[in-house]
Amino acid sequence: MTFNPDSDISGGNVKRRGRGAAVGGGVGIVGVIVVFVVSQLTGVDIGGLIGGGGQGAPAGPDQAITECKTGEDANENVDCLMQGASASIDDFWVATYPSIASNEYVTPSFVLFDQSTTTGCGAASSATGPFYCPPDATIYIDTSFFQQLRQPPFDTTGGTLAQMYIAAHEWGHHIQNITGIMDSADRTGTGPDSDSVRIELQADCFAGAWVAGASQTDDVSGTKFLEPPTQTQVTDALDAAAAVGDDRIQQGSGQEVNSEAWTHGSSEQRQRWFTTGYENGAAACDTFSVQGSQL
Repeated sequence: MTFNPDSDISGGNVKRRGRGAAVGGGVGIVGVIVVFVVSQLTGVDIGGLIGGGGQGAPAGPDQAITECKTGEDANENVDCLMQGASASIDDFWVATYPSIASNEYVTPSFVLFDQSTTTGCGAASSATGPFYCPPDATIYIDTSFFQQLRQPPFDTTGGTLAQMYIAAHEWGHHIQNITGIMDSADRTGTGPDSDSVRIELQADCFAGAWVAGASQTDDVSGTKFLEPPTQTQVTDALDAAAAVGDDRIQQGSGQEVNSEAWTHGSSEQRQRWFTTGYENGAAACDTFSVQGSQL
């Protein structure tokens, strides 16, 4: 997706966190996506596994991204892209949240870090990949992950909408957190119809709903943040969703496909639920009412 060059993205709430040394030890990005991100999303601290005993970079102070002011900036710089995505996704959920929940919407924090950091869920390294931490209601992204999307085992084009889809997916976990969905789910199970998978697929669905509505989100002056997505851009986002499917990750790491170990859902499931949100909106994203064989 492309930002309207004159749109005002300064209202985004993305901050940078102080630079830290790379965290040694731990597992690689494939193993992390299967294990670490799930654990972080479910509030389980495995900082001792990632980051050599749980030590991360100092937490702050966080710094506002003051140079990111316009949609033109977002089209040219990845940090500004995240700033613009934040502004658009937040505007979308301010308008959409009352249709799916009765309590008040609260904007999450959004932190870009480099190499390593500490969080309310424990220590994280660049190998962690993007994640949402429920205890501190914060999205964490090291944007170097977007480069990983273009490399094995993912091998996607990793375009701007794919990158923003990731931010929207993590924002979806925040929606689950503040609605109570995350707390009510059994996040200890695995398998193709487990609550763990349902949580991930719902976040994909919420991301798809944002993509469909993104070109209608406005800055403070009423200018549209984004131009409507092209089919090529939507396909790019779908490819990113497929790339982090459990079956694809198992294959990419040399394992046999074992659906009973799934925690995020298959590539097909992730694409299908993204499409459900894209075509039908956030109200259609109740993955918990779907029978297992139809999930």
